[in-house]
Amino acid sequence: MKHILILVTAVVLLGVPARVPAGPKEDVAAATQAWVAAYDSRDPAQITALYDPEAVFLSTTAKTVSASPGAIAEYFKEAGKRPNARVTLGEQHIRVYGDIAINTGDYTFADVRDGQNVATPARYTFVYRYRDGKWWIVDHHSSRVSGQ
Repeated sequence: MKHILILVTAVVLLGVPARVPAGPKEDVAAATQAWVAAYDSRDPAQITALYDPEAVFLSTTAKTVSASPGAIAEYFKEAGKRPNARVTLGEQHIRVYGDIAINTGDYTFADVRDGQNVATPARYTFVYRYRDGKWWIVDHHSSRVSGQ
């Protein structure tokens, strides 16, 4: 009976697909998706919580570089005043170099202005640093696609 139980257990375990842990690229993609979700939440605290204390942010619309947690928070402080603003990721190119990762691609910002839907295509680069079990944004550059 003992041998039958071991055989049945082995068959069951072999028939169940093993849970494969995500790799670093998938983790970076998830960190970028977390930024999208935070942006779409329109909650400044959720957005800024994803940035490392040493992060630098070159935004799509600001005229200055945000190079401190306070400056990044200042940029996003009015997010709640644009409740319809959303962002959609397009193409992503993720590279991982140890505890540093870069995700470069494009995204589209959508909003409603004067009752009209407005889409603004842009390019981004997120640079992440893996620290304390999490990928933190240490550099974020965003720019409109020219001619738009």
